Amino acid sequence: MPGSQHPLTSSVRLCFVAGLVAAATLAGAAAAPPDARLSAAERQDIARIETYFNGIETMRSRFLQVTSTGAYSEGTFSLWRPGRMRIEYDPPVPILIVADGRSLVYHDKKLMQVSYLGIDDGPAGLLLAERVSLSDTVSVTRFERRARTLRVTVVKKDDPLEGSLTLVFEDRPLIFRKWIVADAQGVETTVSLLGPRFGAPLDPELFRFVDPTLFKSED
Repeated sequence: MPGSQHPLTSSVRLCFVAGLVAAATLAGAAAAPPDARLSAAERQDIARIETYFNGIETMRSRFLQVTSTGAYSEGTFSLWRPGRMRIEYDPPVPILIVADGRSLVYHDKKLMQVSYLGIDDGPAGLLLAERVSLSDTVSVTRFERRARTLRVTVVKKDDPLEGSLTLVFEDRPLIFRKWIVADAQGVETTVSLLGPRFGAPLDPELFRFVDPTLFKSED
């Protein structure tokens, strides 16, 4: 698989989603991008998207992740709303991300490093919320309607320069297909869902993380 030096730390954390977090702040950045001026029809579409997400309890899917820097990876994504998520990359990518309802764990298995992050850090944290809203903690900066496709881009209200999250849906019927994260340095990470299954039962153990660094023997 190409890209053995995977630049995933920044893009994955921001993406997760959640996806996740810790993008750098743009030096000397100007004001935050303004909210999009949405038509009545677009506001109705936003409401449909919120209702759609709030109707999802579980989801499991293979995914394909590509970054604008050329990195490529695949894996399995599991979601159990609210608050629980697992992103497991296929080898050789040594990264596991688990949200257990309280915190978001980022585990680099190769380096044996574990980071604990806030579950609502990063723009994609909104997907783990008990109630998904595209107006409470995030602002819609762009809405696009294409042939059978809807795209909505959001930023965090309290830190809009951290990065943006674009959600992409097939329409009629509405189906979540991919998300795109742009970090503060302009790197884009696109995650496409491959054959997502909604409403399937999931093993609660998927969302339990045992920190291996706590059991490392001392020299």
